[in-house]
This record gives sequence, C-alpha cells and structure tokens, in this order.
Amino acid sequence: MSNAKGLDWPALMRAGIKGLGLTPDTFWALTPAELQLMLGTDGANAPLLKSGLEALMAAYPDKSEETPDG
Repeated sequence: MSNAKGLDWPALMRAGIKGLGLTPDTFWALTPAELQLMLGTDGANAPLLKSGLEALMAAYPDKSEETPDG
C-alpha cells in the first residue's frame, strides 16, 4: 500500500471511493489500517518466516565458485 515516498493516495482513493463505494467523508475518516482491512490486503506484506526462508534456500541454493589454485 505504500511506495518509497509514502502512501499512494490516488490509488487508495480509487480503491476506496470507486472500488468500495465509500463516500469521500467516509474514506477520509478511515485510518490507513482500516482501509487496508476493508480492501483485504492485511497480511500481504507478512514477514518471511524461517520455514519460508528454508523453502527459498532449498529452491535456490547458493552455487559454490571454484577458485583457481595459487
């Protein structure tokens, strides 16, 4: 829901007002967390847990590079 400079307000307004049918007053009364919950994006940026890291490491193992002798 955010970019490098902060929240993408035009996209959030489209999603809230046009997509969810909220009135502007209702939209602006919401907190970003409430809007996120209404849009169903909660947990979309969940942290990578140990099991997820292990799965990635198994799928993409480090390749060892052979170093020249000498």
